[in-house]
Amino acid sequence: MDGVISMERFKTIGLGVLLTAFAAGLLLFPSECAESARAALSLCLETVLPSLFPFFVLSTLLVSSETGSALSRAFAPLMRPLFGIGGAGANALILGLLGGYPVGARTAAELYRGGALSRSEAERLLSFCNNAGPGFIFGICGGAVFTDRRSGLYLYLVHLAAALMAGLLLSRRRRGAPRHSAAAWAERQPRRVSFPAAVRDAFFAVWGVCGFVVLFAVLLRLLTLPLPPAVRQAPWYPLFPGFFELTNGVLSLSSGRRGFVLCSLLLSWGGLSVHAQTLSVLEGTDLSARPFLLGKLVQTALSVPLALLAAGRLYPV
Repeated sequence: MDGVISMERFKTIGLGVLLTAFAAGLLLFPSECAESARAALSLCLETVLPSLFPFFVLSTLLVSSETGSALSRAFAPLMRPLFGIGGAGANALILGLLGGYPVGARTAAELYRGGALSRSEAERLLSFCNNAGPGFIFGICGGAVFTDRRSGLYLYLVHLAAALMAGLLLSRRRRGAPRHSAAAWAERQPRRVSFPAAVRDAFFAVWGVCGFVVLFAVLLRLLTLPLPPAVRQAPWYPLFPGFFELTNGVLSLSSGRRGFVLCSLLLSWGGLSVHAQTLSVLEGTDLSARPFLLGKLVQTALSVPLALLAAGRLYPV
């Protein structure tokens, strides 16, 4: 009991120290923090909102429509034997691979709320359905960083392969029978959501994601201010900002074999900002975030050897 109390006290003290340090940073470097917040807001308006908003609307409408049950029937022969998940999970997997973080997790949560997936199925799905989207990979990674469309294509294929392999590996752990068959979901009455309600909910959900983008941009600026130039120029430096926030980490990469492998690693990890966004879309459910975090770790580990193989084709020695 004393150990439990001391651990809780340790967490409280640690959180207090972190919050105090963050507040001190805001007071000591107000102009730098404001600049980072403005840049993050611009990113939200120019990139996050246009890319995520349509997919958030689509995910809500898809899950609550007959189209979702049709996809469930079509993909059940694949999803159930490969991942131990009912065909409804294909909705989250497909949207997660097309819409980017955190569309896949949000769709999985919607499927669970609607009764299309059991809790164990939804948590298993979270381990591999939440991924970076092709818009970010082709536009930011392939276009802005590597200035090569082939690099974007290879990064996306590596990202896709690592996600599916992580799902295959983790699905073997405590696999149970799906609670809902494709036919059962087709027969149930979906939780109807009107188009105006889907648009309203998606709009507020996207701005919630933007809040995390702004917060982590300010936090990352405070963390990088004390770093000397020698550290910023180190070849492995992008891992530091990328651990916290994906876009900053990717944009600090240099083109080439090392940059390609590091980019693949960062895409699979997602960053703490993405993890916080995922927790926010799971709020209101009893789904555990542990399968998601485990999936990100496994996917990140798998992405490195896959990226090395792809880099050998892009950047032959």
